[in-house]
Amino acid sequence: MTMTTTEADKILSANFAPWVLELGLSVEALDERRAVLRLPWSDRLSREGGGLSGQALMAAADTATVIAVSAARGGFVPMTTVQQSTSFQRAVAGSDVLIEAVLSKLGRRMAFADITMTDEGSGRIAARASTVYALLD
Repeated sequence: MTMTTTEADKILSANFAPWVLELGLSVEALDERRAVLRLPWSDRLSREGGGLSGQALMAAADTATVIAVSAARGGFVPMTTVQQSTSFQRAVAGSDVLIEAVLSKLGRRMAFADITMTDEGSGRIAARASTVYALLD
């Protein structure tokens, strides 16, 4: 049975640091290998020049991976980031970002994901990331 977005939102609120929760992320869609989160636009997350901060995008990508792994495993399990690589392609200003994390491999002890971050306003890719997680349970 696929986890619901309500269950995934509860994982967000119960397992992340307050500063991550302040990003305002919400779960838009889930299936057994994928999670889509929304990072709402906020002037508080913008940098000089008005573009969305890269740090906010990286935190959103990292968080989306946790939700994708949790959906695939049927619930939250302790895990930690081993590696994250992010490539920024264009600035986002004044628009929400959709963060799609797709698991490329889910093993017993490791998970690998590819993340696409899309400017919802233009539909253009703003950044891509890859993550590796160690599953601790």
